Amino acid sequence: MSGYTLCALALLCALLPAGVVASRGDGIDRLVGLELVGSVGAVFMLVLAQVSHQSYFLSVPLVLVPMSFAGTLVFTRLLGRRVK
Repeated sequence: MSGYTLCALALLCALLPAGVVASRGDGIDRLVGLELVGSVGAVFMLVLAQVSHQSYFLSVPLVLVPMSFAGTLVFTRLLGRRVK
């Protein structure tokens, strides 16, 4: 078992608490969980691409990062209307 595999397992275990934070609480807590799931998920996919030695697996996190950022901006805008 290589270091990359152990890192992938640790990141996979980190997705569970991030998913719980993203699914519970008020809007701000869910936004923080959404950001955490997006960043941990992108790093997990990068490590998975390194473990499998398949360079085409890098296209998914390359698309996930800007989409996660754009989704956070939209969610923040919608949440801002409710908080006032």
